[in-house]
Amino acid sequence: MNPKRLLLPVLAALVIVAAVASTLAAASAPPRRAFPNRTAISPTPVHRPRHVDVRLVRRLRSTVLRWQAVIGTRRRSSFSAARLETPHALRYWRNQVRYITRLAAHPPHKGGWLCIHHYEGSWSDSGDPYWGGLQMDRGFMRTYAPRVLLRRGWANRWTPLEQMWVAERAHRSGRGYWPWPNTARYCGLM
Repeated sequence: MNPKRLLLPVLAALVIVAAVASTLAAASAPPRRAFPNRTAISPTPVHRPRHVDVRLVRRLRSTVLRWQAVIGTRRRSSFSAARLETPHALRYWRNQVRYITRLAAHPPHKGGWLCIHHYEGSWSDSGDPYWGGLQMDRGFMRTYAPRVLLRRGWANRWTPLEQMWVAERAHRSGRGYWPWPNTARYCGLM
């Protein structure tokens, strides 16, 4: 007998067995729907907010508000009243601290203030009637930094950046470098 003739019926039998098996498997499976059953889909995991340290968020917020007061920028209070224990609040206030500290680190006339400081005194100079590295008197501090004065005391207790920003506020108000006539002239600012 020819082996080729024997092979043909065996292959036909295998094809028939495979077709029957696939038909039985399809019949025992649940029918497919046009739209998936919502209960059959695994539910999305519930994301509980991770623990947020409210004290850290308050400290970040107070840092932003303090620098906004020193710099003289307008406060945005739309997010100030939001809940502080959320991760969104933590992320928001961290971004605001990054932004405001970058802004505070670069007063517009920083080179001029550093030159004036070079001729005036140390940043912690406490000699009456002038305080700080830019030698501010009481009237100057009351006029241009009343909040900082109440919170931190005389200018010798302020950071150098705070002193420069208070001087910048005086400069913006139209006084320019006139409160420091001699040293501004030495620095070529007048």
